Amino acid sequence: MVYICYALFMRTTIDIPDETYRTVKILAAERGDTFRKLVLDGLEMVKQSSQTPRKRFEVPVIRSSRPGSLVIDNETIYDLIDFP
Repeated sequence: MVYICYALFMRTTIDIPDETYRTVKILAAERGDTFRKLVLDGLEMVKQSSQTPRKRFEVPVIRSSRPGSLVIDNETIYDLIDFP
């Protein structure tokens, strides 16, 4: 019996501007790769970057002696928070 599996790859068609295609084709040739491999590498990079956990940002707590009535100016904010 012969089993044929067609589910290994998904074929799709995308529209690529001519100039972009030529540039990527040249880049692939310079690297010794195929156009297909360069596109797959790029897609993998996008996939990996979207899976990278983002650094959690902690909002500083500014206490007030009278909750709901905090009056603060920019200078005080800059004193309380370390900005890069």
